[in-house]
Amino acid sequence: MGEYGSRKDVFLVIFLTIFITILFFVPTGFENRIQANSIRCRGEILSVDNSEVKQHGIVRLGTQVLKVSIRNGPFKGQCVEATNELIGKLELDKFFSPGDIALVVLSLKDGKIFYANAQDHYRIRIEIILLACFAGLLVLFGGWTGTKALLSFFFAALMVWKILIPLFLKGHDPILVSSCVVIVLTAAIIFLVGGISRRGIVAFSGSVLGIAMTCILALSFSKGFHLHGAVKPFSESLLYCGFPNLSLSRIFIASVFMASSGAVMDLAMDVASSIDEVVRNKPDISFFATLGSGFSVGRAVVGTMTTTLLLAYSSNYVTLLMVFMAQGIPFANMVNIPYVAAEILNTVVGSFGLVTVAPFTAVVGAFVYTRADRSS
Repeated sequence: MGEYGSRKDVFLVIFLTIFITILFFVPTGFENRIQANSIRCRGEILSVDNSEVKQHGIVRLGTQVLKVSIRNGPFKGQCVEATNELIGKLELDKFFSPGDIALVVLSLKDGKIFYANAQDHYRIRIEIILLACFAGLLVLFGGWTGTKALLSFFFAALMVWKILIPLFLKGHDPILVSSCVVIVLTAAIIFLVGGISRRGIVAFSGSVLGIAMTCILALSFSKGFHLHGAVKPFSESLLYCGFPNLSLSRIFIASVFMASSGAVMDLAMDVASSIDEVVRNKPDISFFATLGSGFSVGRAVVGTMTTTLLLAYSSNYVTLLMVFMAQGIPFANMVNIPYVAAEILNTVVGSFGLVTVAPFTAVVGAFVYTRADRSS
């Protein structure tokens, strides 16, 4: 079928498209926690009253009183008075000016508005535009392969939001749930992009072995690090909003090997693709020569991928590291702080997975491509 792949690939795309559509409409079971007598809509800020706002250094406290024109929904065209509570935390507070578009929550009583809250700046439209640009570029550049990659992107997002998060909240074991979700995602993404072929089988097998190694290491070392799951942002808030029985520590461990799974898949596909190309050009290549080619490619890719993990993790805490340096905190003290230790665990354990997935994939690839051909 040329550019559009084999019939197996097309069938997989159709099946996954149907599954994604069904998954999109499947309820998470937590929708009923939202108040039924409230409406979310866009609102344009017409005027702002800052008389109740007090400036304390670089933070503001108090209440902004806003005049808002509703832009959509059943109350479109109406003007309401909304409030914006400032709590003095720069990372959480928002400050409105006339002309801003806000996400407004209208609380209703007897079908009428009795309270309006400007929840935040309205970002949904620009987020959709950005996502549409990404999707268009991916399909334009990647063609059929880009379309499959885009499909895997949406599948991964829905699996996390519709399956993984609800099961975590319902008290299922985070490590077991995340392992199953990651394996399903690995299979879908690799077989979509790499095709249902020997290359796909090799990449999938190497990825699963690498992820399993990362999971084992995360379980083995997390206890020695004495890290509680509360090191993750908003983890403690879960305990206070009706979920006191959640195991934050196991959620943290699950996040460690989940975070590196994407890089593990990438590296496994690189090694599997290189082996596939070598065998395609030299069908009579030996097992050990194929293994050596896989190792050679793996060594080259591992060097950059481990650095990629380090930069990805450390970039989340650049400002925290700046605070440590600005205050002159000794290095020994810094690496013992839970937030820093958690990122060290994330980075090193994830890098272990990357280092091991290359030889795992090379061994599986050499066996599949050479031994299978000899026995046929």
